[in-house]
Amino acid sequence: MTLDHAKLDVYHRGLDLLDLLDQLIDQLPPGRAHLKDQLDRAGTSIVLNIAEGAGEFSLADKQRFYRMVKRSATETSAILDILGRRRHASADQLQPIHELLTRVVAMLTKLAAR
Repeated sequence: MTLDHAKLDVYHRGLDLLDLLDQLIDQLPPGRAHLKDQLDRAGTSIVLNIAEGAGEFSLADKQRFYRMVKRSATETSAILDILGRRRHASADQLQPIHELLTRVVAMLTKLAAR
């Protein structure tokens, strides 16, 4: 048996995003543990809330979880902007992460509208 979240492409793209975030976190300089932790928690929250939303029965509950995902995605994007502004990561490193993040949000927007 496959649980509902495992059937969603957006869930798998969320896991791909988490992989990219892990690679970035591993490359960040020492002394930025707070940003590493916040980025890890925000990225993990994206995946977990997609799964929780998929497991809900009512549309209103699904939409509530998907809105939480969008908030975590916005937080993730802001952390990436901070890392770029502080020159802890290059634009070349951040661009594919931003693109996947945007794709995940677009997929969730369509999913929540159903």
